[in-house]
Amino acid sequence: MNLTRTFCVALPVVATTAAVGVLLGTKSNITAQVSGGHDTNPVDNGRPVILIANALGVPETVFREAFSHVRPAPGGEAPDPRQVDRNKEALLTTLGPYGVRNDRLDEVSNYYRYRPETGALWQHRDAQIRVSVVKGKAPQVTVEDAGAGYSSLPVITVPGHPEFRVSARLRFTKDLATNGSLEAVKIQVRK
Repeated sequence: MNLTRTFCVALPVVATTAAVGVLLGTKSNITAQVSGGHDTNPVDNGRPVILIANALGVPETVFREAFSHVRPAPGGEAPDPRQVDRNKEALLTTLGPYGVRNDRLDEVSNYYRYRPETGALWQHRDAQIRVSVVKGKAPQVTVEDAGAGYSSLPVITVPGHPEFRVSARLRFTKDLATNGSLEAVKIQVRK
């Protein structure tokens, strides 16, 4: 007597929909991972001087000079009102000739305020980048949101594609919504 048995085994699906799309020649959209981008110059003690200076429309060296005359309150303590006035006067003495007025100084300082003792960053917005992949064609990059508040270039990677190299430049402006945003985002395939 001959018995034939058929066994069906469910195998785990290991290919992502993006990978399947590439294999089949269809278009896949992959969200790039954007990380970091908040390093500061060591002389600035964690302060995003590049962002502050650009928002105020002054060179970084000018803002550093102005801030060198400021005596902040120790971390976590409320500043003495007289010291606040002296600090403001020191800043405006240096920045005033560049057209910086008190209201703009307050706006920018408050926007980029950071609390190193809490680990919190200044205000920023993460960039959103999507990469389109089609088998046999060069990948295309789309910047859905250029982000803002980057003080250094972030690392941009494409999950599942270590051969892709994404590069960008930073754009600094007086506009808080676009200061420290990404521009000229390009993608290359490493050989």
